[in-house]
Amino acid sequence: MTETPLDLAHAAMEAAPADDAARLRFYERLADAELFLLLEKDAEGEKISPEVFEVQDQSFVLVFDTDERLAKFVGKPAPYVALSGRVIAQMLAPSGIGLGVNLEVAPSSILIPSDAVSWLVETLDNGPDEVEARVEEFSAPIGLPETLLTSLDAKLSTAIGLARWAYLVGTTYESGARSHMLGFVDAVPDAQGALAKAVSEALTFSGIDAGALDVGFFDSSDPVAAQLAKVGLRFDLPEPEGRAEYVPVAPGSDPAKPPKLR
Repeated sequence: MTETPLDLAHAAMEAAPADDAARLRFYERLADAELFLLLEKDAEGEKISPEVFEVQDQSFVLVFDTDERLAKFVGKPAPYVALSGRVIAQMLAPSGIGLGVNLEVAPSSILIPSDAVSWLVETLDNGPDEVEARVEEFSAPIGLPETLLTSLDAKLSTAIGLARWAYLVGTTYESGARSHMLGFVDAVPDAQGALAKAVSEALTFSGIDAGALDVGFFDSSDPVAAQLAKVGLRFDLPEPEGRAEYVPVAPGSDPAKPPKLR
């Protein structure tokens, strides 16, 4: 069976148990992945009833990063719902339920206890602050760790149709302060908050103890976009097959409204 991004992140974490950055990358992949949650019966609107298993006096639900792996584990037709890892974590955290991931069917088989699920939700809730500042100069980005660049690339690869490009640049502000900024070009207006949150998560899960990465949004007709293109490191966001619309669909694809447990 082909290795999945979750398999690769899990293998890296297992190979370096003392490496906090590897552990963070695994949890980032888990949060971003589409996971197939095993149900005890079909979903009823926004209400779902996951199968709950008791393991060592703790409750767990089972998720798989492919539907083939779920089918292999169950061995017969079974109801499930496909949700992002972050939505499942948000749903489970208040109930004190853990996650059984790819149990018995993949190298990334792991039990994640409820306290780790709660930690993940708290980490994902750390959103960016909104400030206004005038940039005096854009420059090529320097000194950024490779882990951050890798994390940004992985995050933006999932932002299908939410912007045309993004440029990573160095910035010098009117105050004299220096920083870095990821400037999105032609972002879907309703998706700007989600893109800023994704950048904030990339910074958090890259394992950098202290640091900041600003985010800006520009039209392709804006002269600033041309400045970014001259000096910036470009990220191409995937294009959708059809018309790009940032419209979550039920059940559970809106992270602010996870499904309700029955």
